[in-house]
Amino acid sequence: MEETKDFQPTCPMPFKQYPKILLSHGGGGTLMHQLIEDMFLASFGNSIINARDDAAVLEGLSSRIAYTTDSYVVQPIFFPGGDIGSLAVNGTVNDLAMSGARPLFLTAGFILEEGLDMEVLWRVVKSMTRAAKKAGVSIVAGDTKVVDKGKGDGIYINTSGIGFIEHDQRISPRMVQNGDVLILSGDIGRHGIAVMAIREGLEFESDIKSDCAPLVHMVADMIAGGIELHCMRDLTRGGLAGALNEIAENSQKAIHIDQCSIPVQDDVSAACEMLGFDPLYVANEGKFIAFVPEKDARHAVNILKQHPQGREASIIGEVKDRDKGIVTMKTRIGTTRIVGMLSGEQLPRIC
Repeated sequence: MEETKDFQPTCPMPFKQYPKILLSHGGGGTLMHQLIEDMFLASFGNSIINARDDAAVLEGLSSRIAYTTDSYVVQPIFFPGGDIGSLAVNGTVNDLAMSGARPLFLTAGFILEEGLDMEVLWRVVKSMTRAAKKAGVSIVAGDTKVVDKGKGDGIYINTSGIGFIEHDQRISPRMVQNGDVLILSGDIGRHGIAVMAIREGLEFESDIKSDCAPLVHMVADMIAGGIELHCMRDLTRGGLAGALNEIAENSQKAIHIDQCSIPVQDDVSAACEMLGFDPLYVANEGKFIAFVPEKDARHAVNILKQHPQGREASIIGEVKDRDKGIVTMKTRIGTTRIVGMLSGEQLPRIC
């Protein structure tokens, strides 16, 4: 799988003699000290975190700042195309990118269950290191706690992130305007189906991999390209439909989309049909929607298509001045239906 490409099969010393997390060393003991020094600091090391202060001191913050936090509890920990580590980094980086910020700093909090294999933790830590490097961020502070066996589900991760907003645009649902065009950065549904397949032991004719990836580079290129961005949203829990409904409600605008314009891989579509899922509601971890003026729409799509994740970027709809707060869709057979918000989640524990 992709997440194992750079994986070193053996944890650093002294963890060979401690193959599992021990609750008795969950506080300030020698093993926890070694865990922090030889695993976390060795992997995440930079001048800020290496100072070992109780708080990271960030110098020269003169721009507008975006700040966000999220927690990750996905099961299984590893899935095709990613794992809880890459998810924790990319998820927080992407939330910052959706405000138009350049992500710079992350913190990472680990809740570890007693008995967790050190090899599993090492694999997750190395994945986070690779993801942070790819996204261009530094992990500058962190914390580790150990809970009783049976009370932690292996590993949970909380990440917080800070980014700089280095432009004058205000990117928010409140900025959505009538006539705006909706751009989708690529195909939908892969992350949720990838997690579901491995969780339930399902086998398909082709391997469906999560789209877990940083969005910051695509967003930065759109801003650098002069695109006027009114609103952006990454399509995580609730999928495309959930994000559109939130924006319609917050902006009090009517959003209309065209089903035929929404890219879905054939294997994902077949899996959703078999499982009774609607791809519109399936979670993604490397896709987003952008609301831009019509004059910028084609240019924005062309910029996105320069990135591997954006090759299937497309215009999928527009904002209309009617039925405020409602999302509607033209179906493949030419009818129009309301796309509502699900009362629950199709797939729990996908991030």
